[in-house]
Amino acid sequence: MFDHVVFGVSDYEESKAFFIKALAPLGITIFYEGELGIELGLAGEKTSLCIRRNGEKTTPLHLAFSAANRQQVIDFHSAAMLAGAKDNGGPGCRPEYNANYYAAFVIGPDGHNIEAVCHEPS
Repeated sequence: MFDHVVFGVSDYEESKAFFIKALAPLGITIFYEGELGIELGLAGEKTSLCIRRNGEKTTPLHLAFSAANRQQVIDFHSAAMLAGAKDNGGPGCRPEYNANYYAAFVIGPDGHNIEAVCHEPS
């Protein structure tokens, strides 16, 4: 649905390092980095996440990333925690959303709620 999502961060280097490490288990890598900031995405996909240098703390976002399987959700959570995230709900089923909703949530830089979710049955 989206072509890209753009948001600014208060500490560009911290956010860049966090998102690169936390999203690596989902196959998300750097598409481009330039004067404005960094663009991340999946190889072969056109959708991207753009992190911009603005030096100001923004309103926290909820960013949910698709995981191909439940192991990717687990790996995302581990990588995000190692990258300095605060736990906001470890890997597990969330039947209140739907029967196959398997997700993990962390709080990243600037208070953003970052999620990896898999909708595949176990």
